Amino acid sequence: MKIESIVTIKKELKDLPKEDLLELCLRLGKFKKENKALLTYLLFEAHDEDGYVDSVKSSLDELFEGINTDSYFYMKKTIRKILRQIRVYSRYSNKKSTEVELLLYFCEQLNELRPSIHRNKTLSNLYERQILALKKKISVLHEDLQYDYNLQLEALQ
Repeated sequence: MKIESIVTIKKELKDLPKEDLLELCLRLGKFKKENKALLTYLLFEAHDEDGYVDSVKSSLDELFEGINTDSYFYMKKTIRKILRQIRVYSRYSNKKSTEVELLLYFCEQLNELRPSIHRNKTLSNLYERQILALKKKISVLHEDLQYDYNLQLEALQ
């Protein structure tokens, strides 16, 4: 996700009605460090959730490519960092389906990593916790989405 400059955000805010601006500011108050990134999402990407998910996936791809696979210690550190990023991006959206899609993508990427994460107990446990979390998150979604996501989840297991 590309974060817009303050000047561009300011221009976009000038065109908003006061009610929308107030709502954005109240929501912004819940966040501290990522205010600029949240505003970027709200102003430029909230209307196109699929595009947002795709941009996040591409940034996750870059993070996965940068994983140091020399040792499991370095892999763990980077994988946890990626997981934190997913949580941040999911909080911006407030949509459960976005969070599920990102976590499914994360698990798919973990399975493709070499050396395999399943040879390391810590990484394997992290993966299993994400699978359990996905099951819980999928269970609260609409039935049609549940079916689609459960098919993807079964392919991961």
